[in-house]
Amino acid sequence: MAYTTIKKPSDYFNTVLYTGNNTAIGSGGNAITGVGFQPDLVWIKRRASDAAHHAWYDAVRGTTKQISSSQQDAETTQSEGLTTFGTDGFTIGNLGRVNEAGGDTYASWNWLGANGTASNTDGSITSTVSANTTSGFSIVKYTGNGTAGATIGHGLSSVPNVVLIKALTSSSQQWNMYHSSLGNGSHMHFNLTNAVNSSSNYFNNTTPTSSVFSVGSYFETNESSTDFIAYCFAEKKGFSKFGSYTGNGNADGPFIYTGFKPAWILIKHSGGGTAGGEQWNLQDVKRSTYNPSIVMLSPNTNDADNSTTNNSLDILSNGFKVRTVDNRLNNSGATYIYMAFAEEPLVGDNPATAR
Repeated sequence: MAYTTIKKPSDYFNTVLYTGNNTAIGSGGNAITGVGFQPDLVWIKRRASDAAHHAWYDAVRGTTKQISSSQQDAETTQSEGLTTFGTDGFTIGNLGRVNEAGGDTYASWNWLGANGTASNTDGSITSTVSANTTSGFSIVKYTGNGTAGATIGHGLSSVPNVVLIKALTSSSQQWNMYHSSLGNGSHMHFNLTNAVNSSSNYFNNTTPTSSVFSVGSYFETNESSTDFIAYCFAEKKGFSKFGSYTGNGNADGPFIYTGFKPAWILIKHSGGGTAGGEQWNLQDVKRSTYNPSIVMLSPNTNDADNSTTNNSLDILSNGFKVRTVDNRLNNSGATYIYMAFAEEPLVGDNPATAR
C-alpha cells in the first residue's frame, strides 16, 4: 500500500469552482477563496457553453501574465486577469475567460510552489525557480541558448516525471511535454491532438535528473534568447502518479492503480490501436461528484464542459477504472498517458474511502 508524508493533499493541490461576477479590478475585482493556500500556479477554465480559452497564471512570471494551453500564443499581459495571489486564493478582474457575469461558472486548478523564487545554477542555463520539494512541483523560467544538451535546474531534488514547456515571447511555438512513460526521445504537444512524436531536438534524448532537465536545440524548447516557462512534476507516493495504460476496447475497461483516491486526472491517447487525433481529457471530483465521472474539459480546446458517457471513469479509493469504449480513453491496443493528483491517500491518518 502507498504511504505518504502528505497527510492532506489539498494543502498542495486543490480544485476550486466559482461563479463570475464581471467586477473590474478598479471596483475590487472578484476575490476567489477556498484554495487553502497561496497558489503559485492557477489554471482557470470557463465552463459555460460559450467558448473561452484556458488561462494560466503563475507567481514566477508574475500577476497579469497569461498563457493558454489551448493556444500557442505568446504570453500576454491582462490587466483584468489574475492580479493577486492571495493567502487563500486569488483575485481576478473582469476578463471574460476568468470572470464573466451572467452566472458563468469556472474551474480553477491550483498548485502550491514555494511562495517565492530563487535563482538556480544547477544547469548550464541559469533558471528562476519556485519549487515545492514535498509535493514534487516546480515552476521554472529560463532563457534558451539554442545549444543541444543544455540543462536547466528545476529545484525538486527528485527526478521529474513530467516537464511541460511553453515559449513566452513567440507565438509560433507549441506547448511541449516530456512524460516519463514516453521516454526521453519523445514528446507530446499539449495544445494539440497529435499522438507522440519522436525527436531528440526537444529533450535531447536525456532523462531528467534530480537536479536538471535537458533540452535539445529545437526552437520550441530552447530557441536562443527566447524566454520559456516549464512546469515540472515529480511523482510522490500517495499524492501524485504519472504513468500509462493500454486500452482494451471494453466498457469494463482497465483499472489504473495510483495508491490514492484521485482528485484530478488528465489522460491522453499517445499512440497505437486505431485511435488518432484524440483530445486531452481532464476530469476532477469537484465538477463530477459521483461515479461514473463524466464531466470532461480538454486542455487543448476552448470547449465547455462535456458531460457524456463517452467520458466515463470510476474514481476509486486506490485509483480509477475506465468505463467507456471511446477512443479518447479506451481504444483496444492503444496506449494512454496520464497524470493524477490525490484527494485522499489510500493509507494514513485519514485513509481514502470509495465515493
